[in-house]
Amino acid sequence: MQENEEEDEEREDLQVLATDNMVVAAKVEDEVAHLEIYVYEDEVDNLYVHHDIMLPAIPLCVEWLDLPVGKGTTNSSTKGNFVAVGTFDPDIELWDLDTIDSMYPNAILGQGGEEKKAEAGDEKRKKKRKKSKKANDDYHVDAVLALAANRQHRNLLASSSADKTVKLWDLTTQRCAKSYSHHTDKVCSIAWHPEEAAVLLSGSYDRTLVAADLRATDAKVPRWGVESDVETVAWDPHDTNYFYVTTEAGMVHYHDRRKAPSSPESSKAVWTLQAHGESISSFDINPAIPGFLASGSTDKEVKLWNVQPTGPSMVVSRNLDVGKVFTTKFAPDPEVAFRLAVGGSKGTLQIWDTSTNAAVRNAFAHRVGPTHGEVKERLIGVDEDSSDSEDEGGVEPGAEAGGGETGWESMDDD
Repeated sequence: MQENEEEDEEREDLQVLATDNMVVAAKVEDEVAHLEIYVYEDEVDNLYVHHDIMLPAIPLCVEWLDLPVGKGTTNSSTKGNFVAVGTFDPDIELWDLDTIDSMYPNAILGQGGEEKKAEAGDEKRKKKRKKSKKANDDYHVDAVLALAANRQHRNLLASSSADKTVKLWDLTTQRCAKSYSHHTDKVCSIAWHPEEAAVLLSGSYDRTLVAADLRATDAKVPRWGVESDVETVAWDPHDTNYFYVTTEAGMVHYHDRRKAPSSPESSKAVWTLQAHGESISSFDINPAIPGFLASGSTDKEVKLWNVQPTGPSMVVSRNLDVGKVFTTKFAPDPEVAFRLAVGGSKGTLQIWDTSTNAAVRNAFAHRVGPTHGEVKERLIGVDEDSSDSEDEGGVEPGAEAGGGETGWESMDDD
């Protein structure tokens, strides 16, 4: 009887409800890498680690997928709860988040995946792969810095790398369908257009960004220039003619895609903003509230912005005690639209209910529900006996699956 009760309690602890929000973060601690899958219960201010997955390689970026991979044949209606992890190795590992105590990824995209399919124990090929740095059309040969899942064609995953290429993967065959060389330096951020399924925005350390139609492989691509290395790129979900770029110099640029310059040097933004004194390592646009932006920096500050027709203005700046900020991501669901997940070099994750901040309530009063009495600001973290130092590890950019089928995505290079 007691055993049955213990089993019931364990089953209840593992159960994820439809009202729960899930956050996935990649973490490196004492040179050991793992994925942490968090559950966030908004109504009771509770954030805890549901389970974790040990990773064989150091993670640099993650992307949530709803297409099952490596489980035999699938059709377009099949749904899953997977995450793609870009690594130093440089492969892309695909993990099933619904499987507890996973030992191996469901699939590996890259030369590591090809080797797994080949004969086991072929040490010569492994050594050769580590030495090879020549870019090719089949797999990345340097660290994978960013991932972007195509939400309209669910079998397509884009990746960018320090090998200066962008690659398009077919998840059904687990092979590279096409490779693109639009840049002359590391490609650190990519984003699919929200409506035009074939258009991919990419940003590079060559200080340019490209909006390319991946079907037109021989066409000249529109190219914009910025003052320093690109950190992140993102389309404006509320007006998809525009996109944002953040840079190592702490700048935010807002561009009109329809006004491509004749050369990168002649680029003219709709507006620019000196948002931080150091590199903007993370950036997000609230999907439910137009004009509401979040930026995070290696200066350890998280800043919230209100973009109006006259331009952007800062709403609030906070140090959330996560160290250097690696990721800032808004929840995807309207019910929790004001919740912001923040992770950084201290290895901690915080959920900030920005609607409880007085400045945010004032700036977005039309979107915040009525309250009675004093509103106390909510910042929810995991209760731990001891905290990690900045030198021991950090929370890498995370992919978030909210209550439902949508996902939080982040593709920053730390």
